[in-house]
Amino acid sequence: MIWGEKMPVVQITLVQGRDNEVIETCIKNVARTVSESLNAPIESVRVIVNEVPANRFAVGTKLKSER
Repeated sequence: MIWGEKMPVVQITLVQGRDNEVIETCIKNVARTVSESLNAPIESVRVIVNEVPANRFAVGTKLKSER
């Protein structure tokens, strides 16, 4: 088996501010969904959450920190 062939990696980028419990639940749900959808062993699924400050995330020219 080629490395990565059956090792899905999912990266999620979020603006900081959510509770740890919410993020952990998301990670577990995403891992289960990817495992089932791709028929990959759950132990092979990697989920990475990157949290960024609101002033480092924009939609168009509007920063998330701008209310």
